[in-house]
Amino acid sequence: MTVNLLDYDLEGLAAFCEQLGQKRFRATQLFRWIHQKGASDFEQMTDLAKSLREKLAGAAHVHGLKLVSRHESADGTIKWLFDVGAGDVIETVFIPETDRGTLCISSQAGCAVGCRFCSTGHQGFSRNLTTGEIISQLWFAEHFLRQHLGRQNQQERVISNVVMMGMGEPLQNYSQLLPALRVMLDDHGYGLSRRRVTVSTSGVVPMIDRLAKDCPVALAVSLHAPQDALRDNLVPLNKKYPIAELLQACTRYQAAAPRDFITFEYCMLDGVNDQPEHARELVALMKTHAAQGLSCKFNLIPFNPFPASGLKRSSMPQVMAFAKILLDAGIVTTVRKTRGDDIDAACGQLAGDVQDRTGVDQRMAAQRQGMLAGIKVVVAKEMDI
Repeated sequence: MTVNLLDYDLEGLAAFCEQLGQKRFRATQLFRWIHQKGASDFEQMTDLAKSLREKLAGAAHVHGLKLVSRHESADGTIKWLFDVGAGDVIETVFIPETDRGTLCISSQAGCAVGCRFCSTGHQGFSRNLTTGEIISQLWFAEHFLRQHLGRQNQQERVISNVVMMGMGEPLQNYSQLLPALRVMLDDHGYGLSRRRVTVSTSGVVPMIDRLAKDCPVALAVSLHAPQDALRDNLVPLNKKYPIAELLQACTRYQAAAPRDFITFEYCMLDGVNDQPEHARELVALMKTHAAQGLSCKFNLIPFNPFPASGLKRSSMPQVMAFAKILLDAGIVTTVRKTRGDDIDAACGQLAGDVQDRTGVDQRMAAQRQGMLAGIKVVVAKEMDI
């Protein structure tokens, strides 16, 4: 059986080439052909000896993911669906802006975390993606977009930023994520800055610490609540790694991070986590941890509704009032612009098609019941019942 060379970072490819009796510089040449030039046919790699090309043809291949469909939004956002086998389909999104091009990449077929406001979580979880399946999304998108946008100059990068914010919890697939990150950062690969590669996590504390040691890129944390009782219902992983423990890990990460702050994502849910008291609780929480060295930026995300969630988007005046409380307290705060929602490519809408193995229907039903019970308690307290 031949191996897919998209599964290797440069060190892995060097080890593979050594097995073929080749020196390291041959691995570098091969790596450049694959990632910088988008080559998949070894016969195209003309600066490799014919004997090596023949060896490679018998031992390896370069196969990307099977494209199922492409959808383009009125705002220029592009969403691709890729078949990863066994009935699983994942999604990848390109978001063009005047000063950058951002690719949102999936790390799993589905997601086992099961956040209430995330369409992927409602699909359940099938499996982790391989390194090759993760990096293949970038490999395909970069070289497709060069042709699509007429940019054949290899020095002119189309994708300037990568965010691991697609389907899945990246840090629950750490062994496959890490080599993929190294390919993104490698100057012989895509040459992306650590500041321009972001891993988003719902809060897998031990893996945050490992990432700080192994490959510290920009970190974004899905917070979405100022206290544990609410976050337990919105982000079930909070029951294992509560907010205080998570923020301590973020403080430790900041020492190694390429930016001088950690980004916290906060999905604005009408009547759930968007009230002034929630904003004031966030201010108090962040002040406590700022005293311990944590510097933060908040990204408020208007919820992108989908039928199964049972949740509603906060009104824009409510979002702006929430933002003002944070800003007045000196917390850097932005409101994310919704992109690609007309093709279900906006934040929280990615779902693909997943063969669930985790009993997601029962888990989500239990979460909804817990949320409803919590709302009833709050209403009773407010009415002094």
